[in-house]
Amino acid sequence: MRIGVLSDTHGFLHLIEKAVKAMEPVDLILHAGDMSQDADYLKEAYGFKVFGVCGNCDVDSEYPGERLIELGSNKILLTHGHAYRVKKGYKLLLARAKALSANVVVFGHTHCPENVVRENVLIFNPGSIALPRHGARKTFGIIEINGGELKSSIIEI
Repeated sequence: MRIGVLSDTHGFLHLIEKAVKAMEPVDLILHAGDMSQDADYLKEAYGFKVFGVCGNCDVDSEYPGERLIELGSNKILLTHGHAYRVKKGYKLLLARAKALSANVVVFGHTHCPENVVRENVLIFNPGSIALPRHGARKTFGIIEINGGELKSSIIEI
């Protein structure tokens, strides 16, 4: 299974289109918030199966603040990250993932890509295709699940 991962797209539809072309083919997309209506756009314009969450900029969003997605033997915690103060570190985020027995946590909010394993949990932030920060480039992510193997990468557009 090949999963496209986006966050902090902030309504930049032309950049979403560019990312989609670069990531295809994908089986589904995870959108980690800011702007949750961009997740709707991915469903409507491309017909993708999309799991989305709301971020701190998503006013009146019907999306939840987090989701636990089970894909085979993997449990993915999807959240924007602001509620876990990810700009200050990953302690709260990692604790939440462990409490849910998630082996992957996908988040955004910092606009900076992250792809590390800590305490047997993949901590994955695709960065932002729209508004990267702190010298980061415009990026999205790919997570591939093949049997019991999990592979993750950050892709620059």
